[in-house]
Amino acid sequence: MPSAAVLGAVQTYEKDQRGTVPYPKKITDLLLASTLLLTLLPLMLLVALAIKCDSPGPVFYRQERVGLRGRRFAVLKFRSMRQDAEADGRPVWAAAQDHRITRVGRFIRWARIDELPQLLNVLRGEMSVIGPRPERPYFVEQFNKLIPSYDDRHAVLPGITGWAQVNYPYGASLEDAREKLRYDLYYVANCGCRLDLQILLATVRVVLSGKGAR
Repeated sequence: MPSAAVLGAVQTYEKDQRGTVPYPKKITDLLLASTLLLTLLPLMLLVALAIKCDSPGPVFYRQERVGLRGRRFAVLKFRSMRQDAEADGRPVWAAAQDHRITRVGRFIRWARIDELPQLLNVLRGEMSVIGPRPERPYFVEQFNKLIPSYDDRHAVLPGITGWAQVNYPYGASLEDAREKLRYDLYYVANCGCRLDLQILLATVRVVLSGKGAR
């Protein structure tokens, strides 16, 4: 469980911000997302071509996620799994050595390249570069019932990377969700330029090491 101090800080943040995004963070997100998109565009085009050559199906994958104040939006990713990965319609977490992942998909997930299209979500104002990772509505509904204060993580924009992602490995269970919530609420309570920079630098280290990818 998050500490009382963290929960108190989260409640204060929610009261003060009322679901708004601080102006400096908006500007930083727009500048950073635009710069990264322009810089990484050649790489993204190569990835798109590799996906088309590797397996049938679209290049991009859209999936409904829960964002700021519980608003739903379609997150964008490079497709890394077979087109029929969830043919039965039941949401399933990725497993270690998941047979649904394609050859190209395994590499882009290891390198976190599959997340790059979410820079477009940032430009749309649906996400931030830094923030708690957005979860699927099915899992959010379950976690809200089973984990106290889980909904408080939606007090800020979801992010491409976050404090939980650089401090905890890929989670695929209820207990993992509990642990990651501690980091998410710490971020909500302490978010600011210094912590965002710390997360960005840690993200570079995680990407280069391939730690926690699945």
